[in-house]
Amino acid sequence: MTFSVTVRDHLMIAHSLRGDVFGPAQQLHGATYLVDATFRAAALDDDGVVVDIGRAGDLVRRIVGELTYRNLDDVPDLQGVNTTTERLCQVIGDRLAVAVREGAVGDADLSGITVTLHESHVAWASYEVAL
Repeated sequence: MTFSVTVRDHLMIAHSLRGDVFGPAQQLHGATYLVDATFRAAALDDDGVVVDIGRAGDLVRRIVGELTYRNLDDVPDLQGVNTTTERLCQVIGDRLAVAVREGAVGDADLSGITVTLHESHVAWASYEVAL
């Protein structure tokens, strides 16, 4: 049995991708993503919730806000990283996991987080991290 709560935000970035497989996306271009962060737990807490939705939403907004309106090619800790949709899921998911482990959503007993970036209404990618 697993319970989950999902909160949503959005991300607007600029970046370029390296490799012939990306064709014209090798040039600097913009992208806008819907970001879904799903927090999972094996059981509900004493209050009957997985995580406080307000705290989870604030955390996602903070992590996504660190990247939004940025040219990811210029972000120091992303230098040399091909910031594909899949990789951005991982970057956001790993940052959320660190923050959760540091207590950003209180003492919620979470088992994992899944981050999904919707690139369009027909294409999206996800990354799951265990806690």
